Amino acid sequence: MGLWAPLGIMLLRGASIILPALPSTAYSLLAGALLGFKTGFLTIAFTDLVACSFAFALARYWGREPVRRLAGEKAMSVVERFSSSRIESNFLLMTGLLMTGFFDFVSYGLGIAGTSPQRFFPALVLSIVVSDIPIVALGAGVFDSGKASLVAAVVGVFLLAFIQSTVRRRFTALKKTQD
Repeated sequence: MGLWAPLGIMLLRGASIILPALPSTAYSLLAGALLGFKTGFLTIAFTDLVACSFAFALARYWGREPVRRLAGEKAMSVVERFSSSRIESNFLLMTGLLMTGFFDFVSYGLGIAGTSPQRFFPALVLSIVVSDIPIVALGAGVFDSGKASLVAAVVGVFLLAFIQSTVRRRFTALKKTQD
C-alpha cells in the first residue's frame, strides 16, 4: 500500500482525536497490523502528537466555542469536567489521564483550563510513548505471529489498566476533595 496506508491511518486517527466522540484505539491496532510495529508506532505517535497538540492549542487560544462546535454538547460536558478539575497542577495525574481513552477530552480540557504548553507537552509525549507502544505491538503481534510482541503487548495492556485504575481513583478522590 506504500505511503497510502500510513496517510490513511493518520487521517482516521487524527479525525478521531479532533472529533472526540469517535473511537481511536482501533486505529492503533490497525497500524500495528498493517505497518508492523516500528512504522505503526511512529505513525500513531506522530498523529497523536499533532492531533492532541491541535486540540490543546484550539482550546487554549480560541476557547470553548470552537471546541463545542467540533465535539458537540455531550462530549463538551466531559471536556468541561476535565477543564474544571485542576489536574494541570499534578503532572503525574495529568500524564496518567492522557494515557487513558479520554486523552482527546483531556487535551481539550487542559487547553480550556489554560495549562501552559511547557506543562502539557512533556506529559503528552510521555503518555504517547507509554500508552501507544502496547496497543500497536498488540496489532503487530496478532497478525505477525510474533510471540515476543504479543507478550509485550499483553503485559503493556495490563500495565496500562493498572495505571488507568490508579489515576481514576486519584482523580475521583481529587474531585471529591474539590466539591
